[in-house]
Amino acid sequence: MVRAYALCILTGIVLAVWLTGRRLEARGTPSTRSLDVAAYAVPFGIVGGRVYHLITSWQPYFGPGGHPMDALKIWHGGLGIWGAIALGALGAWLGCRKYGVPFRDYIDAAAPGVVFAQALGRWGNWFNNELYGRHTSAPWGLTIHQWDESQGRAVLDAAGRPVVLGTFQPTFLYESVFLVVLGLLLLRIDRVRSLRPGQLFALYVAGYPLGRVVMEFLRSDEANHILGLRVNVWTCLVVFVLGVVLYVRAGRSVPASGPSSAEPSEPADHDVR
Repeated sequence: MVRAYALCILTGIVLAVWLTGRRLEARGTPSTRSLDVAAYAVPFGIVGGRVYHLITSWQPYFGPGGHPMDALKIWHGGLGIWGAIALGALGAWLGCRKYGVPFRDYIDAAAPGVVFAQALGRWGNWFNNELYGRHTSAPWGLTIHQWDESQGRAVLDAAGRPVVLGTFQPTFLYESVFLVVLGLLLLRIDRVRSLRPGQLFALYVAGYPLGRVVMEFLRSDEANHILGLRVNVWTCLVVFVLGVVLYVRAGRSVPASGPSSAEPSEPADHDVR
């Protein structure tokens, strides 16, 4: 059975590969190289996402009463975006080296598509009945059911009705909306600003934690803590600083030769962004 969670992830990947191809073409690289490099980046990203999840939420798998074999069941959810981007970038670097694609051009071209893929992937959390916030009476509140993970559906009461746990903040929706806005903002910045290679990707690295940290304070799911804060809050802080450092370092590189520095007489290059 193909789960809706997996379909959300796959749909996001297809969108990201397509958009990256369009943007690579505008940078003078054949659009087909997007799929070639993705053949490296996607598997690395999936493994990285799962490894990060297992490291930061190891108890259900390797703790008392845990089920180690469940570590392989990624269709049940549990892909940490931090690990996915880190190892996915390594896979992309390997693919770029193999196919002669400038790595910084590739990650700049890929950044908006990756953001939109994340936005779609968040809807997989809705289908999996997971990663919601605190109780709320707001009209947009999310109805959460008691979940039977082994059956992939809600627990049923004696009358055959799904057991409802309550109404909660739809943090998956908040993050999805934030990601769409971030993706559009990256496209706009890339169109109107003259950036150097790697700077757009750095803006994504620094920008995503700004929204994600808010979601971490809203979420009510179980998580490991360090000094009273969820692990992902600390990760947000580290990644934000990393993004700023990458932006500054990329700014010291040679000027961009792609569409970000194109002459005004070439608007067609910008329209595909």
